[in-house]
Amino acid sequence: AGTKRRSREGARGNPAAELGFSGDPGQHGAPGDDMLHAQRVWDGTLATNRMDDLGINAERQRVETKDVTASVGLLVDGWPDDVRACVASVLAHTGCTVLALDLGDVDGAGKVLDELAAREPDRVRVWHVAETPHWLGGTATWGAARAKLLRLDTAEVHVLMDTSLVLEGDALTPLIAAVQEGAVAAGWQGRKPPGAERPDSGDAWLQAGPGRVPALTGDLMAVRRSAAVAALPEEARYGVDADLELSLRLRGELVVPRTRLPVRQGRAHAVADDYRLEESRRNHGRVLGMLEPS
Repeated sequence: AGTKRRSREGARGNPAAELGFSGDPGQHGAPGDDMLHAQRVWDGTLATNRMDDLGINAERQRVETKDVTASVGLLVDGWPDDVRACVASVLAHTGCTVLALDLGDVDGAGKVLDELAAREPDRVRVWHVAETPHWLGGTATWGAARAKLLRLDTAEVHVLMDTSLVLEGDALTPLIAAVQEGAVAAGWQGRKPPGAERPDSGDAWLQAGPGRVPALTGDLMAVRRSAAVAALPEEARYGVDADLELSLRLRGELVVPRTRLPVRQGRAHAVADDYRLEESRRNHGRVLGMLEPS
């Protein structure tokens, strides 16, 4: 009796023993082994996912993408302090080349680019045009300027990035890795339509992701350059909702990485409200047209 009592007491806290199973919980052939083995696999998967969330897979991704050429395309239309911080963060946290197109040297932003290029001539390339941005009354439109950057680039992957963003770590390798693995584009933030109840509204699309998404925002998006050249809406005069149109024109999978990207959103680069509203409606109208059944 004493032996049986000690056996029962020893079984407490042991899931297999409490259920009447003997031997090692992972022992093949033990009753219930399939369930216990599945639990081990499940726990192991969760542990791997947690490590991925902590960035343990970053080194693997860097190795996989080290031979992939990638460039960051910046459209510069003012805000020189933000331009400096944005470019510095790309140089500090990635190995990508920066391609910057300066529109009219607004507030001296073009001069800041020249300073950065003088310090890092192998990594920062700058082009200046006299035309000022369309939102300031000039003739340089978002679509035409973005198309110029794409054609100046020779890399396999082109990264669209807004100068209001600052990288606080290597946020580009996961995006480039996703494209390398087969996606046509990968971005920081995904979007989905607002729903059938508001089909004609001008409201911003809802957040989507991680994983496969209907569209990506263009503030940070890595895209297969050859695909982007064919899909970019060059008629777009301003960027609001034009990035959604670009996403819908791309042929292939759009994804948002599961791991959180180290990106900080700086101050918004505001333009006149009436201009933004008019151009966003114009772009959004084309987006809605693409969503209509053919």
